[in-house]
Amino acid sequence: MQRVWVVLGFVLSVALLAAGVWSYGYRQALLQLSDKAEADLELAADRLSTQMQVYQELAVLMATHPAFDTLETEAQRRDARFVLLDVADKTAAVDMIYLDRDGQVLASAQPAAQTNMADHPAFERALQGAMGSAHGVLDATGDRIYSYAAPAFGPEGQVDGALMVIADVQDVEQTWRGSTEAVFFVDAEGVVFISNRSDLLFWRRDDGQLGLSPPTGESVAFASVQVGPHELWEVDWGRYLPQRALHLTLDLPVIDMTAEVLVDVAPALRLAGLQAATVAAICLAFGALLYLATERRRTLALANVELESRVAQRTHELTDANTALRREVHERQEAETALKHAQEELVQAGKLSALGQMSAGISHELNQPLMAIRQFADNGTAFLTRGREEKAAENLTRISDMAARMARIIKNLRAFARNESEPMSKVDLVQVIETAIELTEARLRADGVVLDWTPPVRPVFAWGGEVRLGQVFVNLINNAADAMSQQPERRIDIEIHDDEKLSVTVRDIGPGIENTEKLFEPFYTTKEVGSSEGMGLGLSISYGLVQSFGGNIRGVNSNPGATFTVELEYFREDEVV
Repeated sequence: MQRVWVVLGFVLSVALLAAGVWSYGYRQALLQLSDKAEADLELAADRLSTQMQVYQELAVLMATHPAFDTLETEAQRRDARFVLLDVADKTAAVDMIYLDRDGQVLASAQPAAQTNMADHPAFERALQGAMGSAHGVLDATGDRIYSYAAPAFGPEGQVDGALMVIADVQDVEQTWRGSTEAVFFVDAEGVVFISNRSDLLFWRRDDGQLGLSPPTGESVAFASVQVGPHELWEVDWGRYLPQRALHLTLDLPVIDMTAEVLVDVAPALRLAGLQAATVAAICLAFGALLYLATERRRTLALANVELESRVAQRTHELTDANTALRREVHERQEAETALKHAQEELVQAGKLSALGQMSAGISHELNQPLMAIRQFADNGTAFLTRGREEKAAENLTRISDMAARMARIIKNLRAFARNESEPMSKVDLVQVIETAIELTEARLRADGVVLDWTPPVRPVFAWGGEVRLGQVFVNLINNAADAMSQQPERRIDIEIHDDEKLSVTVRDIGPGIENTEKLFEPFYTTKEVGSSEGMGLGLSISYGLVQSFGGNIRGVNSNPGATFTVELEYFREDEVV
């Protein structure tokens, strides 16, 4: 029930607001209509005054024409009549009449309806030496006319006569008839004498009244309403006149009339109604949205209470599950640590396995320099005893070279066997391959394997670990040598491809790969069971090491033999170590 009262109060507030907007918009629209109507009324009045002033000036100019100086004979009057007729035709005047001091018609452009016009108001004013004007209706035709009478002065300044110019009001109306606004001119007697609405001609305004009534005397609907400074008329005077109109007046003392206009206020009503409807629609839409939002919020509040109870219950369940999950995560972390440790040991085991396979060759490589050093030392002693110092120095130089070679072999062995995880860094790929070849050189020479390797003329830098990357190539070289152990011809090709992608290929001419899908799986090997040559971990370890560098390793059959491709990332200066 409370919500119903709130809705009713809101609707009432919107209605009051819309009424206020309508009232303000209506008054503003009336103000704009008033400004436009005032401008239109002044324009119509100026147009009428200007056109009537043409005939006034014509009467003044023609009153002193030489043709009217003497009109005693019939010939003189005929000549004066011809002058008046010519001027009347050229100016569209209804008639032009020259009167003597007694009002007698001496000459006229048209046959005069009466020979004496002494009682004409315009003539009476002209006899006083001023411009006279009057309006009326011709009895013969019923046409509305406007007359100007200008005095004709004698040599001594006395009024000898007057020239009267009669203009047709209908000709004047033709220039502005049919205008949008209803304009009419009321004379001093309250009669509508000129209008662009013929329905209003000769309507009369009685003394003390605002409205008009037709010449027949019948009553017509009329009401006047004041809206602020504006006067509104409510009339029912025909289909060509607005039923509700803004009324404005303008005094015209020059022609002794009052100009009035009626402007339809329907556009102002429509504009105000549209503004009020727009405001009401916006407010109602906003209110509807607010109501829906309030209802939604209330619904959500009820749902929230229920949800909180479910959340509390679910939180208890999740707490128990979280405790169990923490326990599982701890167990997984311990398992991951153990796995990582096992992988490191597996890598080290691979190194040691490779060292075991190369041990015989390495021993031979170390034994040869030792024997040579002993022989060069004995020879050097003999040369010194005989006084041949140059030969002794030459032997000492050879001993130094042999020691350096042994030191390099031992250094490579120590680096290869070191059990540590070196950081990722800039690696000279050519030097890594050279080291791997040096470690496996003795084994390859003992097995009769020909190694085809031509290093690039410039260094090639990769992103990885130097020792671990060396282990990868040692494993690939040893695997290639193992694959060719049962055939007479043995050759290994190593090549660096330094283009868009950095890669190294190790190719042999052995029997090829039996199963490429299982090639990098742990403990997969083609050697006989129980063989001491390996357990199938070399390629698996190599695969993991290359993956840790962000690279890839793959093996395919190359007919003959197999080709292993190691793809690596180029070293970039912005790499983070």
